Amino acid sequence: MTKEDRDRAQARLDKQTRAAQDARSGKADRDSASKAVLDNMAKLKALRLAREAAEPPRPAAAPKRAAAKSKKSSGEKAPALTDWLASQQSGGRRT
Repeated sequence: MTKEDRDRAQARLDKQTRAAQDARSGKADRDSASKAVLDNMAKLKALRLAREAAEPPRPAAAPKRAAAKSKKSSGEKAPALTDWLASQQSGGRRT
């Protein structure tokens, strides 16, 4: 093995070592960032629960009607199709 071969092998080893160290430090950075996010979420949840516990209970809302009243009374008829199309065209719509 020549000196040049040893130098290449050493450079390859140094590169692999550096990559492994970077990966470990990157993982540590990601872990610390995710821990900070989780800690912040836990703190905010605790604050929200404390605020909700301190508030007086809200009265229950009345249930909404499933079927809303129609705008048209049962005696009214819808406009004829030709009238409706004419109003759409006069309003600038292309039909």
